[in-house]
Amino acid sequence: MSTTNTNSSVFDKAYSPITQAVVALGAVLLFIVSAKLIKLSGLMYVPDRFPWMTAASFLLLFAMGNSVFSLAADNMLKYWGRSVYSYLGLAVASGVLAYFTSSMSIDEAGSYRWIYLVLTIGYLVFLGMMAFMRRIVEFAQREEWNHPRIRRGKNKKKK
Repeated sequence: MSTTNTNSSVFDKAYSPITQAVVALGAVLLFIVSAKLIKLSGLMYVPDRFPWMTAASFLLLFAMGNSVFSLAADNMLKYWGRSVYSYLGLAVASGVLAYFTSSMSIDEAGSYRWIYLVLTIGYLVFLGMMAFMRRIVEFAQREEWNHPRIRRGKNKKKK
């Protein structure tokens, strides 16, 4: 038995944005195929717009997860570049998948064009917030160690 206690959180690692996007796209594919099988078997009613809903849902999941994982990145600018390209790739790939499996364009699917737009703007805001929070924490830590506040007691006696 080992006596060392390693409290390693999943949020302590900066997972590759490309890997995150591929996993999200795989989940989109899994959910869409599962929904098609359920619909074909007649077990449950599945709306025709379900593939678009699935694509948008996993796009939101990627946006939130990726922005949280960006806190652990060593090089924030490099991570951001990969993240934005991965997000765009996921948005296009899941949109194409939804288009071919639902046989309707994003315009025919109702308000999903606006949902995609809101998710994209929200993703950029999430990334910006995380970068800002990281900067604040780094500044606070640097100030704490480099320039500690000098505390003087009120009851200090003079010699």
